Amino acid sequence: MQRTWAIIERELRRFRRSPVLIVVSMIFPLVQLVVLGYAFGGNVKHLKVGIVDQDRGVPAVRLRELSGAVAANARTFQPVLYRDPGKALADLRDGRINGVLSIPPEFSRRMLAKEDPRVALIEDNTDNFVAATLANTFGGLVSAYNEPAPESRRMPDKLTLDVVEVYPYVPYIQYLLPGSIVMSIFMMVMIGGGIIFIDDKARGLHEGYLVTPISKLELIAGFNLSGAIKAVLAGAVLMTVGSVIAGIPHPFDLLRMARMFIVIVVAALALVSMMFLIMVRVSDPLLPRAIFGVLNTLLFFPSGAVYPPQAFPGWMRVIAAVDPFTYAVHAFKSLLLKNTGLLAVSGDLAYLVAFTVIAMTAATLLFRRTL
Repeated sequence: MQRTWAIIERELRRFRRSPVLIVVSMIFPLVQLVVLGYAFGGNVKHLKVGIVDQDRGVPAVRLRELSGAVAANARTFQPVLYRDPGKALADLRDGRINGVLSIPPEFSRRMLAKEDPRVALIEDNTDNFVAATLANTFGGLVSAYNEPAPESRRMPDKLTLDVVEVYPYVPYIQYLLPGSIVMSIFMMVMIGGGIIFIDDKARGLHEGYLVTPISKLELIAGFNLSGAIKAVLAGAVLMTVGSVIAGIPHPFDLLRMARMFIVIVVAALALVSMMFLIMVRVSDPLLPRAIFGVLNTLLFFPSGAVYPPQAFPGWMRVIAAVDPFTYAVHAFKSLLLKNTGLLAVSGDLAYLVAFTVIAMTAATLLFRRTL
């Protein structure tokens, strides 16, 4: 342990001499949390929908009035009246409006005669979020239009669904916070552990400790523990500051923070061990920087940090199943958003511990203690 601690102390001293690197590594995940949290977290509103009424009968007027009422209350869209369908479609293609509600001729006659009346919602489906929002909004509007007038003494004859939410409303910025904590740990891992050893090899500094009696395991443990210490510090800072920014209830709950800290330590060890395993045979100092973007994309997005993994295709779910990010993100979500105990995340912790042991063992076996 004395030789291992010498490696750890050396790396922490080097890290302390780079305050700009420390600040940038901790600020980037916070910036990502704020920007992505507010960019993707809100409901789509203030869309423009063209209303083309080619019928102008009483049922058509009622539909237009109902559209105006929905627009005034939910503010999901702003109706724009058109007389010419061609002009409305041209504006839709040019991006001036986001959709067109077309009320065809004979709509009122078909409505009163109950001859399958129809209206059309024409969407710009190049933006799936906008298209889905308009489809849901006008689907609800049509359902409201079809509801019969209420009768005060009539017994309900239709099934009603009551939605009960177990937890308080979770804004997207809170949903994104667990992934940002893991990203902060990963950022520190990318500037520590195996990458430091590659830099030492490029500068010839590794000769100084390779001629000492330090063993391969002690050397790898020293680099990994020093990287894990830095990653734990970054994760703890983002856990605290990010919880305040995201508006997590009771952000300074000591019991929850203690549970979070345990997960941070285990996740840091898993990620730094993984990076050392990837870099154990690398000698080119440019290669780690080249693959950082690939690793970031390959590990972060399939983990469920940004979008539920249940929506992924099969091949991406396979990546998520072996990705240590997935288990760290799930554990942080359970502790942060649901305030569960460690028993609920025991499976995640077990996977991360097993991953650490396997990665450390493989890295030790593959490490070449040569100049």
